[in-house]
Amino acid sequence: MDANKLPRAMTVAGSDSGGGAGIQADLKIFMNYEVYGTSAIAAITVQNTLGVSDVLMLSPAIVAAQIDAVAGDIGLDAAKTGMLGTSAIIEAVADRIKYHAIAKLVVDPVMVSTSGHKLLHEDAIESYIKKMLPLSLVATPNLYEAEILSGIRIKTINDLKEAARRILDMGTHWVLLKGGHRQFSGGESLVTDLLSDGSIYEEISNPRIATTSTHGTGCTLSAAITAGLAQGMSVPDAVRRASAFINGAIRTAVPLGGGHGPVNHWYKLGTFLRETVKK
Repeated sequence: MDANKLPRAMTVAGSDSGGGAGIQADLKIFMNYEVYGTSAIAAITVQNTLGVSDVLMLSPAIVAAQIDAVAGDIGLDAAKTGMLGTSAIIEAVADRIKYHAIAKLVVDPVMVSTSGHKLLHEDAIESYIKKMLPLSLVATPNLYEAEILSGIRIKTINDLKEAARRILDMGTHWVLLKGGHRQFSGGESLVTDLLSDGSIYEEISNPRIATTSTHGTGCTLSAAITAGLAQGMSVPDAVRRASAFINGAIRTAVPLGGGHGPVNHWYKLGTFLRETVKK
């Protein structure tokens, strides 16, 4: 393949020692989609399927330097942010995003881990709103994050639409509100997400799956969207493909560990992982 035609994507996020989320999950997804993945590590977490036990935030300067090193040499076609942790890191990343004119940016405003561990300082929420969201092409908050950003309680589809409007007013071009934690259209049998650019409100539904293998779903979904954007897909097409992917990745996941195990990051490669484990 011509190196100039190889899609390139960067993840700016935290490291997950358990490999189910964060930098590790993002790079697995980029490789699965045949996108060359690079990274800027913002934090080091001590975690496994049972939860997060410790976090070390890196300096804003070293996070910014990682972005500069990659963007100035390898280049990138799209980028995503995950766990950034502090206001200072958010501001440093936003500065580098603007400097390198990264237009295809997916912002996943990671605030709390699946196990309930806080991954974002309280004073950093305002930085997300003022610094990161105006730079993003797509924002992908879950319901908890959407409620914090929008300031409203989300109980119905209409609440979901109002939250989308409020987050869009903060500057992002598109918002994907992930509704997996509650029941909306379709009741218990479906998970419904909402994609909007302010003019369209598209409900994206997938079958709800009873499983404990849900660690890293948000990271995996946003990484899959980023991969699609790096490949030249439109936002709606990238989101629809990523949504179908994460549903399959949850459905075919092999249980690992004693808590919330990871999704199947290799799902697009068919049933290889599941068949290998069974042998």
